[in-house]
Amino acid sequence: MLREKDAWMMNGYVGILTIAVLLAVTVGSLFQELYVIGAICLAIAIILGSGITLIQPNQSVVVIFLGKYMGSIRKEGIVVTVPFSLRRTISLRVRNFNSKRLKVNDVNGNPIEIAAVIVFKVVDAAKAVFDVDQYEEFVEIQSETAIRAVATKYPYDTFTDEELTLRGNAEEISSQLTKELQERLKVAGVDVIEARLTHLAYSTEIAQAMLQRQQASAIIAARKQIVEGAVGMVQDAVKRIEKDGIVELDEERRAAMINNLLVSIVSDNGTQPVVNTGSLYQ
Repeated sequence: MLREKDAWMMNGYVGILTIAVLLAVTVGSLFQELYVIGAICLAIAIILGSGITLIQPNQSVVVIFLGKYMGSIRKEGIVVTVPFSLRRTISLRVRNFNSKRLKVNDVNGNPIEIAAVIVFKVVDAAKAVFDVDQYEEFVEIQSETAIRAVATKYPYDTFTDEELTLRGNAEEISSQLTKELQERLKVAGVDVIEARLTHLAYSTEIAQAMLQRQQASAIIAARKQIVEGAVGMVQDAVKRIEKDGIVELDEERRAAMINNLLVSIVSDNGTQPVVNTGSLYQ
């Protein structure tokens, strides 16, 4: 695998001035009938002129001579490089790639639609040219592959904090996607700056069913949390009553109090107080 290196070059203005001088000498030689000197100067001027290259900011020019990589030029402006060489310009600017909406299955097997935007730039022009074929297409294909790979590792959503989800942990998923992409694209000399999801939804054929499932799961999770809190509150209340000696509680009265407290805390509707004027045992 190639590594980027600097190609031979000289200042473009110096090169143009040299070419102008050589052309002037050529013309002068023709008047003085010094044809050999004129021919040599003209040949040198043509050779130098073939190496003139214009480079814009944030561009790299890969120089290839007779099928061999001679190096890259990143210096902006006009330069003279290896004559009669093939020069390919590679943009080093930051670019975006918006993936298509992909249909994949999450870790639970639910079909979802997912898309992402990838922010990247080329940092090694030699790898982008020689180590992959059409690096732009390579970035697109590998980006979609990485999005699919990450989507299959996590569930779309969950109502617990025990695992990462595609919907609820955007920062973590973006970080994982960026890491996955960087591993795939470093062979092309590409640096992934950021990768973020731009679209995430259940597939249309199961969207309604998954909405009902989400609602049911949310209700179950909420109920579970309410019950756990209610049990803790009742335990604290019974302990406090017994500790302060407010009332003597046998097993039956303890059970009745616990039942009443749980009903009043867990019930969806407001509880109606009942005044008991008799004895619990009558």
